[in-house]
Amino acid sequence: MKGFITKSKAIITKDRAMGLFSILLLIFLWKIISVTTASEMLLPAPEKIFRVLVKLVASDDFIFSAGYTVLRGLLGFLISLAVGIITGIMAGLNRTFDVMIRPVIVAVRATPVISIILLALIWLATDLVPVFIGFLIMYPIIATNVTEGIKSVDGELVAMAKTYRVKTSRLILEVYIPAISPFITGGISNAAGIGWKAIIASEVLSQPRFAIGTQMHTAQSYLMVAELVAWTVIAVILSYIFEALIRLLEKRAARWRREIV
Repeated sequence: MKGFITKSKAIITKDRAMGLFSILLLIFLWKIISVTTASEMLLPAPEKIFRVLVKLVASDDFIFSAGYTVLRGLLGFLISLAVGIITGIMAGLNRTFDVMIRPVIVAVRATPVISIILLALIWLATDLVPVFIGFLIMYPIIATNVTEGIKSVDGELVAMAKTYRVKTSRLILEVYIPAISPFITGGISNAAGIGWKAIIASEVLSQPRFAIGTQMHTAQSYLMVAELVAWTVIAVILSYIFEALIRLLEKRAARWRREIV
């Protein structure tokens, strides 16, 4: 057992080292390209971006711009998660509802994001557009995953539980939730990554007063390439933090499933 733990730690350490190496390699290539182009209008040097990044983080508007973007992202995510779980469970348990809602989900998935954003700009206030876009992008992914999770439950096991009059609360807690939890966490992981990009894009077009997307649009309008890249780096860092939290949630969910089983 100790040998297995030691080997696992060695693998994790190696993976982290490789990840760090890839980042350093990317920065090195970035530096080479910036020196080759010799133009800050095309691609500023990494050290220039770092200085601008520090300046932006220290500015008074940073906490509001980043904070409101995160808030909009969380709000869109929570709404899509709640609606996705409810409708996903209903579709998984009821074939008629599944047949009725599937064309809606397919239509939302197939519609270009830019079309949805442009329509939302007509329908909603600028602050609500990113929330609406986040919901529409993330909801189909979560709902579909939950539906598949419900359908993966062993029908004979459910029938046997009903035959022996197992309480509904126990059936949900010990059968359905453990079955759909990996589908939910997987759906959350995929939805959050795609949804975050869509939210930033919708902010660029809707331009609420405080938003990362608004800051990007302003930097692009005045040809402040370093600021634009710096805000992009900030968005990537926030996305990485969200992904790390989701990975932690997946580990907790996996541990909980093992305890239930």
